[in-house]
Amino acid sequence: MNNLPELMKFYKGKKVFVTGDTGFKGTWLCKLLIMAEAEVTGYALPPASREAAEFFHRSGVAECVRHVNGDVRDYATLHKAFEAAAPEIIFHLAAQPLVLKSYENPLETYAVNVMGTANLLECARHSKSVRSLLNVTTDKVYENNEWCWGYRETDVLNGYDPYSNSKSCSELVTSSYRKSFLHPAGIAVSTARAGNVIGGGDFAENRIIPDCIRAATSGREIAIRSPNSIRPYQHVLEPLSAYLLLAARQMDNPELSGCYNIGPDDTDCTTTEKLVQLFCRAWGYGATWRCINAVQPHEANFLKLDCSRIKTVLGWQCCSVARGFPIAFFA
Repeated sequence: MNNLPELMKFYKGKKVFVTGDTGFKGTWLCKLLIMAEAEVTGYALPPASREAAEFFHRSGVAECVRHVNGDVRDYATLHKAFEAAAPEIIFHLAAQPLVLKSYENPLETYAVNVMGTANLLECARHSKSVRSLLNVTTDKVYENNEWCWGYRETDVLNGYDPYSNSKSCSELVTSSYRKSFLHPAGIAVSTARAGNVIGGGDFAENRIIPDCIRAATSGREIAIRSPNSIRPYQHVLEPLSAYLLLAARQMDNPELSGCYNIGPDDTDCTTTEKLVQLFCRAWGYGATWRCINAVQPHEANFLKLDCSRIKTVLGWQCCSVARGFPIAFFA
C-alpha cells in the first residue's frame, strides 16, 4: 500500500465522505479521490471567496462530487447528508483554519473546530458503514516551548491561540470518541497533524504565499510579520498523500490508528524570510519584501515536527514531488 498504483486501486469504488471539500486542501483531496474513481460526497459551506469558488469549479471537483452545502455545526443537516452517503471512509477537513481570525472571533473558531468535530464523530458513532476516519488537525496543537527539535506525538497538547487550542481540543474529542465508541465498534480513527501547506488554490488571508502573490501582482512590497519564524512548510500534495495512505492502511489494520505528525524532514524546515526571498527571486519583476513592525497577536516562532512515526509505521516519505506522486496524478 506504499506505492501510488496500489493506493489508487484501493480507493476505486470506495464511498468517501469529505468535510471541507470546498476548501484549499479539501478540493485537492477530492480531485485525487475522483482520479482514483472513488465515490465522493463533500460537505461544506460554499467557497470562502470568488477565487476559491473558481478553483473549486475549474478543478472539476464541483462536477464530480456529490456536494452538500452545510455547516459542521449543524448536526441535523450533517447527519442527513452522512446517512445518505453511507460512507466507508471519512476525511474531516472542515475548520476555521486561520490563527489571526481566531483572535478576532474565538467563539466561532471553537464552535467549528471543536463542536464540528464532535458532530462528525457522533455521526460516525451511529453509522453502520464507516470503517476508517481521519481527522485533519494541525502542527500547532502542541504546547510550544520554542524548542529547537521537533515535537512528537506524545508531547503535551496545549495550543496557545484560539485556533491552535481549538485544534488541541479537537484532538482530545477525537481521542475520547475513539476509545469510548469507535474503536470498540471496529472503526479505525486517526488524527493527522500537518500544517504550513502551500500550493495552488490557496487564497486565504494572512498566509504567506497567497499574501506574496497578492502583493506582487499589485506591485506592492510583500509585508511579513515574523521573518525569523521557522515552519515545516510543505507542498499540498505531500500531506494529502499521507492522509490517503493512513486512511487506507488503518482500514485494513485498525491497530494502526492513532496520531501522526506529517511534515518535511527536519533539515528542510525553513524561515519565513528565506521562503519569501525564494518567492521574490522566482517571481522577478523587482519583487521585494519588508517586515511589519506593528504589534501582532502571539504566534509561535519556532515550530518543527518529528515525523519518525509515520515514516516507521507506514513507510511514508515526504518530498513526494521527487518520488513521482504528483507526476503520476497529473501526467
